[in-house]
Amino acid sequence: MKKVMLFAFATIFSSVMFAQNTTTTPPKTESVEVKKELQDLNKDIKDERQDELERKEDLKEGNKAAAKKMKEDIKKDKADIKRDIKRLKREGVKHPAHHAEHQNHRGGRH
Repeated sequence: MKKVMLFAFATIFSSVMFAQNTTTTPPKTESVEVKKELQDLNKDIKDERQDELERKEDLKEGNKAAAKKMKEDIKKDKADIKRDIKRLKREGVKHPAHHAEHQNHRGGRH
């Protein structure tokens, strides 16, 4: 009998404690600035991919000077992408690079 009463008391007590704890998440609203930053990240990823393709073409043609210039441009794009990702994470966007990947529709996938 003692165990049943203790169990009932513990159940009631825990349900009262959980009822008092309100865990509501704020509504998810993206500001205009965050959307612009996501678009910028999307553009940077596209530019980096295009530069990599152009660099490969230059190397195939034997144009090493142009390939070297493209390599420097790719490095700048990658640094810009990393800065954008850090900024978006501070703004509260989860997985910004993954979000941009889905916007790019790479390889015909959606």
